[in-house]
Amino acid sequence: MLHMIVLTATGLYILLMAVPFMPGIEIGLALLVLLGGEGALLVYLSTVASLSLSYGLGRLMPGNSISRLLSWLHFARAAELARQMEGRSHSERLELLYRRVPGGVLPFVLRHRFVTVAVLLNTPGNALIGGGGGIGMVLGMSRLIPYYQYLLTMALAVAPVPLLFYLAGP
Repeated sequence: MLHMIVLTATGLYILLMAVPFMPGIEIGLALLVLLGGEGALLVYLSTVASLSLSYGLGRLMPGNSISRLLSWLHFARAAELARQMEGRSHSERLELLYRRVPGGVLPFVLRHRFVTVAVLLNTPGNALIGGGGGIGMVLGMSRLIPYYQYLLTMALAVAPVPLLFYLAGP
């Protein structure tokens, strides 16, 4: 019976964590508390799977749907930027963003986007920007970070908490 509860909670965790603005992390923390260090690998792998799923769903979204959504929200400048980015290569997208974003913080964020992703994933209250699922989905939609780089960044960023539980023992 316990195995069924853990499997159900793990499946629910993966699904909720992948959906933007859903509080899936609480289920992951509950699993860590329930299973202790023995469940750390399960929670870690589930988190990686979940955030990979959200990134993949973002990649599947057509580029014009992003600009239409931004237009519907009356974000005219952002919608125009999204339209301009459609059909461009990774390097062309970054070059366009460097030219278009105002000075200050944004160029720094673009240059250090991998560190920014890691910080955002570990920032308390990141549910305000969509949580891990929202962050992964936006990165997938933006196509600014190739999957293998996202996977490496995300895998390192989410490792500390499960690692602490693992090192603390059962």
